[in-house]
Amino acid sequence: MRVAVIGGGIVGAAVAHALLDEGHTVDLVDKDGSASAAARGNAGWIAHLDIQPLASPKVWRHLPAWALDPLGPLSIAPAHLPRLLPWLARFVSASRPSRIEANSKAIQAIQRLSMPAWERRFAALDLGGLVRRRGILDVWTDPAAFAASAALHKRMDALGIPLERLDNAGVRRIEPAFGAAIAGGVLFPTGAHVADPAIVLGKLRELAALRQARLVDGKAARVAPSGDGLSITLASGETLTAERVVISAGAWSRELARQFGDDVPLDTERGYNITLAPGALGLTRPVMHVGLGIATSPLDTGDRIGGSVEFAGLDAPPNWKRVDAILARLKRTLPDAKPGEGTRWMGFRPSFPDSRPVIGRSRDDGRVFYAFGHGHHGLTQAAATAEIVAALVAGRTPPIDAAPYSPARF
Repeated sequence: MRVAVIGGGIVGAAVAHALLDEGHTVDLVDKDGSASAAARGNAGWIAHLDIQPLASPKVWRHLPAWALDPLGPLSIAPAHLPRLLPWLARFVSASRPSRIEANSKAIQAIQRLSMPAWERRFAALDLGGLVRRRGILDVWTDPAAFAASAALHKRMDALGIPLERLDNAGVRRIEPAFGAAIAGGVLFPTGAHVADPAIVLGKLRELAALRQARLVDGKAARVAPSGDGLSITLASGETLTAERVVISAGAWSRELARQFGDDVPLDTERGYNITLAPGALGLTRPVMHVGLGIATSPLDTGDRIGGSVEFAGLDAPPNWKRVDAILARLKRTLPDAKPGEGTRWMGFRPSFPDSRPVIGRSRDDGRVFYAFGHGHHGLTQAAATAEIVAALVAGRTPPIDAAPYSPARF
C-alpha cells in the first residue's frame, strides 16, 4: 500500500523504515524537512530502564518547591494555565495508586521492547556504530531522597533491571568530576545513549530515501477520506493521496487527531538545554541529577545539559533565563565545572498525563493510525512504536498488547 507518515522526527522516521520492511510505498511528510526540532535538542538517551510515570510520588514530593520557583525544574506559565487545567485534572487522576500501577505496567511493556527493537533497526541499517553503551548514572544530593529511592530500585531489581547503588566514593570513583555534595548514586550498566540524536535522525531519513521513501517537506493541515483512499492537504495547498496514514507529528498531532474523532489530552512540555564543547563537564556517561531536574549527556558533538519542563504552549517565546537557572543548579553536583558558552535550545515534548504514548487506530477511520505523545521517551520508544504500528497496519497481532496505548483510553 501507499502509506503517508505525517511527521518526520525520530518516531516517524522509525515508522517509515518499519513500513518499508513490509513492502509498502512510503511518503514521509515533515514540516521541518531534514532538521527536526526535537532531534536537534533531545538528550540522546535510550532510556529503556525508566519505568515510572511522571504522575508518581517522586514528582509530587518535589512539586511544591518546584511550583514556587518560576525558573525551577517544572513551571507553568500563568497565561497557559486555563488551557492546561484539563490536562492537570487528568494528571491528578493518574496519580492515584491504582492508576500509577496500571501506567507503570504499560510503560514497562513498551520499555522492554524498546532496546531490542532499536538493536534490530540499527543492525538492519548498519548503524550500530552510533550507539554508546557506557551505562546511565543517577545521582542525589539529598541523603533522605537517596535512601527513599531504595524501594524503587528493589522493584527494578525484581524486574531484572541490572543496577548498582553507590555511595559518594563509589560515584566519584567512576565519575571523578562530581563533588562532595553527592549523597549517593545508582549505576545502570545496560543504559545507552547515541552519538547525537540529530545524526541518528539524519541517517534514518537518508537511508529511508535510499530505500525509495519519498521525503516531503511541508506541514499537513488536513487529512480526509477521498474516494477509496485518503487525501493529505499541506499548508502550501499541495495534496497527497495514500491508502493509509500514520499521524506522528509530535506536539502538532492533536489537531490532526481531532479530524478523526479523537480529542486526546495532549499538551507540550517545553524543554530547554545548552550544548557545550565535548568534554566540558568531565563526565563519561549520561547522568540524571535527581531532584534538580537536570540531565547531562556526553554526546560526540558536545556535552548537553537540559531537563527543564515548562508548560507554556506552542506559541510563547523561549525564556532563556531557564537555561541560566539550569547551569546554576548544576553547580550543586559539579562545583568545578566551567560551562562557558554553548548553543541554547528550546523544543516541545508531546506529553499525556498518564505518560503513555498514543499508538493505535483512529476512532472514525480504521485507515488512520497514531504514533505520538511519547513525552521524554520519543527516542527511546521510537523503534518499538514502529514495530507496533507496522503490525497494526498489516492487520497482525503487535509484538506487545497495544490496547494500553489506544486513544480510546481517553
